[in-house]
Amino acid sequence: MKPLRVLVVEDDAAIRRLLHAALTRSGYQVIEAADARAALAALAIDKPDAVLLDLGLPDRDGLELVPLIKAAGTALIVVSAREDTDQKVTALDLGADDYVIKPFDSEELHARLRTALRHRLAAEARSAKVVLGDVAIDLSARLVTRAGEEVHLTPKEYGMLAELAKHPGRVITHSQLLRAVWGAGHERDVEYLRVAARGIRRKLEADPTTPILLRNEPGVGYRLMG
Repeated sequence: MKPLRVLVVEDDAAIRRLLHAALTRSGYQVIEAADARAALAALAIDKPDAVLLDLGLPDRDGLELVPLIKAAGTALIVVSAREDTDQKVTALDLGADDYVIKPFDSEELHARLRTALRHRLAAEARSAKVVLGDVAIDLSARLVTRAGEEVHLTPKEYGMLAELAKHPGRVITHSQLLRAVWGAGHERDVEYLRVAARGIRRKLEADPTTPILLRNEPGVGYRLMG
């Protein structure tokens, strides 16, 4: 099987070497770019399966590359020293699959990369049914079951769950969810999401007080985990 290709976009040579060695050991083919210009050239020529993107590039802000990379259908994880929640939300709103803050744990980064790649493959397959543990979400039939039993959700609960199920493992921001389910003009009504999330957890989680399926990313959004 041909190894998956990962493009590392990072201006710090030491970090590039670290990521190159770690990813190569894990069986990936690694392509390197030290600036935005080289990254866009590699994106067009090498057609990577995933991109690890630093935001502090010497010739262009990395945030400007996010929609260009996602338009190519590539899995994308931002790896940045920028810790501000606003930066994280912006990157995710623009289409990044995940956001990892430097300094990072290599094992965690590998896990996030595997999840992003699974999400990309699932999106390509366009599966209408998502199975997460004992919960099954049939998007075409608008049917949710738990352990084989149908679960009745309110329209907003289902809408939120369905939007998350389209991107399992990926953080969907508050504003993305609110626009998709409640419509334009409700991007700041985060309490709507909290109410819907409580209902979803009460009906689908084994222990709603310790959620495993529906995870909250404080100040950012939610994600569905298998």
